[in-house]
Amino acid sequence: MKHTLHEKIVVKRPIQACFAYLKDFSSIEQWDPGVYRSRKLTPGSVEVGTEYEVLLKLPAGKQAAMRYRQVAIIETSQLILQGEGENFSAIDTLSFKAINDDYTEIDYRAELELLWLPSPLTPITKPILNRIGKKAINGLQRALTIPQAAPNRRLRDNILDKLIAPAALSFGKRGYLSLPRKSHSSRMDGKVVAITGPTAGIGLEAACELARLGARLILIGRDEQKLRNAAMQIQDFSGCNNKAIHLIEADLSSLSATAAAANQIKDSLARIDALINNAGALFASREETHEGFERALAVNFLAPVLLSKLLSPHFNDNSRVINVVSGGLYFQGLNLEDLQFRNEPYDGSKAYARAKRALLYMSNESTNKTSYFTMHPGWAATPGVAKSLPAFNKRLQNFMRDGRMGADTIIWLASAPELQAYKTPQLWFDRRPHAFDVLPSTKSKPNEIQQLKMWTEATLKQFL
Repeated sequence: MKHTLHEKIVVKRPIQACFAYLKDFSSIEQWDPGVYRSRKLTPGSVEVGTEYEVLLKLPAGKQAAMRYRQVAIIETSQLILQGEGENFSAIDTLSFKAINDDYTEIDYRAELELLWLPSPLTPITKPILNRIGKKAINGLQRALTIPQAAPNRRLRDNILDKLIAPAALSFGKRGYLSLPRKSHSSRMDGKVVAITGPTAGIGLEAACELARLGARLILIGRDEQKLRNAAMQIQDFSGCNNKAIHLIEADLSSLSATAAAANQIKDSLARIDALINNAGALFASREETHEGFERALAVNFLAPVLLSKLLSPHFNDNSRVINVVSGGLYFQGLNLEDLQFRNEPYDGSKAYARAKRALLYMSNESTNKTSYFTMHPGWAATPGVAKSLPAFNKRLQNFMRDGRMGADTIIWLASAPELQAYKTPQLWFDRRPHAFDVLPSTKSKPNEIQQLKMWTEATLKQFL
């Protein structure tokens, strides 16, 4: 059976922005609800001959793989791709026309051939295919439409957060897959983004997508070879050149090394548009750094606060600081009498969660011109989780998100135009603000937060 899907939309975006978003066809997973996952198989920049793997959603949770090839690229005018699957094929054509400087018409045509379909089923199948095409083009319209304002906290989320278990169910991949909007279509050309922990997991996934959006990256990590490997993966994914990636080697468990990294960045770059404090570590046993700090507190709390303070002179009115925390902080409050776990028996998960809660509070206390955002990624299956929490990772491996899903809100917080000049303290999850506390026992009083702030400032003073 042969069938053609044909749809048109008009979006309020310049033609260059629309074309740039769709040129890399692997972005289809962000806007087509019929696609589970897509990836560019050919490394480097997109050109004629670039190939993609696209996994289509089928009933009963099954998937079908297609291999697409870029057949034609006419800049800002047309994209043609040819796809082949098992007993079916497609030719997808996307045509672009500028209505004016602000509006673009996109013409989407998919010529399908289903070799396995018996002819008696053709009258039933065509309406189903038409609905699939309609959903795809509606998804594209949503992906390219910039919301008028940032989302507000919903009563529904407040209730689910307080109930804990229903909210936790959304921490896995099903929560991400249910999001109405997953696109990253706002370009970041000319913007500088610094990110810690960029060599694996959600940090690497965020760096890849931000580079595809045109951002210039500063990768901050402790292992030079891993940084170089990450830079190569980012270039293969995004097509950016090596001049768009700057490597800074620094062990963030050392505050003096963190300070040196900040100074190195300030000496080489005039401004920073976004700082993503993503690096995190969970330790099985208590150890102190050479500077006398418990390691989890140093890496997960003191280092990101210090880095943010030292880089703040290079922020501008629209700069953003994104602090990555953990949903585990919902179950731990601060222990101001023993921040460094010197008295009670050491528990790595507790130390990690408490440090992240402290980072949340310090983000909320920031009063300068920069926008501070705190987010948690849900339960993401990353190399760090597999190493630090092997039993948790094994038990929930079919439920957990992959790194790309976990990185989604980081990328959105760094790039979304609707968040420009946003100053309200929030804890973000899946692009929505959520409660800071769900258990009364974990909530700190204002005077306790002030005490934390004073201790932090006194502790970091020698490194500023």
